Amino acid sequence: MLLFREPVPDDWLPKVLSRLPDVLVDHAHLERKAATSALNLEKYRLLYNRVGELNAIAIEELQHFQLVLDLLKKRSIPFGQAQPSLWISGLMRSIRNGQQGQAIDHLVCCSLIEGRSCEKFQILARVLEERDPELARFYAALVESEGNHYATYLLMARGIDEQETTRRLDFYLDLDAQLIRQPKPLPVLH
Repeated sequence: MLLFREPVPDDWLPKVLSRLPDVLVDHAHLERKAATSALNLEKYRLLYNRVGELNAIAIEELQHFQLVLDLLKKRSIPFGQAQPSLWISGLMRSIRNGQQGQAIDHLVCCSLIEGRSCEKFQILARVLEERDPELARFYAALVESEGNHYATYLLMARGIDEQETTRRLDFYLDLDAQLIRQPKPLPVLH
């Protein structure tokens, strides 16, 4: 169950539907970055016992990256430059220093990013059913994986320190709500 305190803004869906090729390029970059994030989490001593799970997530994210690249090729959409996400950078800038605090914050941020992906992929799968059935199926197929990553990262953080994770999750849910309300001029997933 997703814990978000603020829904996806009303203007997000029309914006992404009007520029689906750009959104697919953005999606490819997000999958690549998600793989990198899973690997970066392996640097924390507190997660050494979870390296196998983190590798599995990284591999799955790279597979998703390849699926999006294949979709771009099939649709003759050139792979282009990544667009910055003010929402993601806003979350990541608030990660504290210090082994435990940094690990928990990093995990909570990754969890929320995966959770928002799950939420938005569900929306896209539903609204694209008639307009673009292939893309609707594609997004529907990714929902479970994103939800699993959301839960896995949150459980990893709770495994480090349950109370601190609850406290930081509360902080990040407020920050997410603040950041998601900010205007986003580009048609991006996040």
